[in-house]
Amino acid sequence: MPRPRIIERRRKGCQTVIPIPKIALVGRPNVGKSTLFNRICGRRKAITDSRPGSTRDRNYAHTSWQGAAFELVDTGGLLAGTNDPLLGPAGDQARRAIAEADLVVLVVDGRAGLLPDDAAIAREVRRAAKQVVVAVNKVEQANGAALDEFARLGFDEKFAISAEHGIGVGDLLDAALAAVPKVAVPEEDKSALRVAFLGRPNVGKSSLLNAFLGEERAVVSAIPGTTRDAVDSLVERGGRRFLFVDTAGMRRSRHLKENVDHVSVVQARRSLDRADVAVLVLDTEEGLREMDAKVAGEAAEAGRGIVVAVNKWDLARARSLTQRGFTQEVRDHLKFLAWAPVRFVSAKTGKGLDELLAEVERVQVARNTRVTTGELNRMLAGAARRYAPKPEKGSGDVKILFATQIGVAPPTFVISLNRPTDLHFSYRRYLENQLRESFGFEGTPIVLKVRSRRH
Repeated sequence: MPRPRIIERRRKGCQTVIPIPKIALVGRPNVGKSTLFNRICGRRKAITDSRPGSTRDRNYAHTSWQGAAFELVDTGGLLAGTNDPLLGPAGDQARRAIAEADLVVLVVDGRAGLLPDDAAIAREVRRAAKQVVVAVNKVEQANGAALDEFARLGFDEKFAISAEHGIGVGDLLDAALAAVPKVAVPEEDKSALRVAFLGRPNVGKSSLLNAFLGEERAVVSAIPGTTRDAVDSLVERGGRRFLFVDTAGMRRSRHLKENVDHVSVVQARRSLDRADVAVLVLDTEEGLREMDAKVAGEAAEAGRGIVVAVNKWDLARARSLTQRGFTQEVRDHLKFLAWAPVRFVSAKTGKGLDELLAEVERVQVARNTRVTTGELNRMLAGAARRYAPKPEKGSGDVKILFATQIGVAPPTFVISLNRPTDLHFSYRRYLENQLRESFGFEGTPIVLKVRSRRH
């Protein structure tokens, strides 16, 4: 599988192409990095929580300040030494962010004061030879003593801020952006196909994302719920741009004992709202569960294209599984997704990933397919001759007078009837099947609206 090209947005019209600078927020757990991230981005993109380790992946956002564009990276907390199975990988992600950053904002806690871990992180950042600005957070009032204490870290640029209240953040950004190349805010890239990975926790969504990126951007762990933030990644494969959104695993409300997990579910739905096509990730080892149907239903109700990806298929032979058998299991448990293609992949080996992306592109084409009014009405006339329309309540004769397509993404049709009634759900399903058989529409929901002539 060829390595994808990770896209940097670039300024056009210049002899020298300058990539957008990256600014990474690093520091101990719970010093307010995610709060600062959200304050700068102007929206609640990162999850904030009072417990350490709420941010586990690198969370990226393109944003700007005073006309200058930059990419902000939120990271998990760094600790000098920890046995926590999640804080360890989060620390690895933070170190990756430091390595790729043009400037590092070292966030410290002004209330807690200077701690040994702050000094250890400062030494690590200094070894990376990065430009550094120190943000002394949680300082709601002018406090020169707080800045004096953190002078021992050895960095010249220090700012007292309150990320929660927005105090001092503007001065911090002025200093940070003065130290990196200035790049004008680029126009929004609307050409990328937006793909959301959906599924229960621990089915391999982050592993799939990393396989497509060719780098470990999202934390991969055997512990369910590792991904809590939605991580956007713009990549190019085969000349086509994809914006991948790796979402936190969706769980039933009664299982959401932690507020942070509840926010993860909300963010998964928000990611779905921004997506063109949803990839429903299933686990070869675990098979299908009730929650898989719930997640699939969310995507279908949102009108998104859907491709079912059965991950970890490299384990299928040891379990005597076949693609035909597993596909039938998908059809049996997800009857309402009979129109969604099923693809078998392995994030570990890379097998099937190119085919999965090709399927995603085909589904996007189907979502945007338009049918001429003449073709549509000829198809419906033939369908009505073979099987007469049934009214919702079974009274009186019903005839289809006319139909037209009024929208795409998803394909939406209006059917006019001769009586003030609705079509029986079974007849709606029949017409939907006829539309798919005649015009394709694989992988996309179809919306049928009924209008009736009133006497």
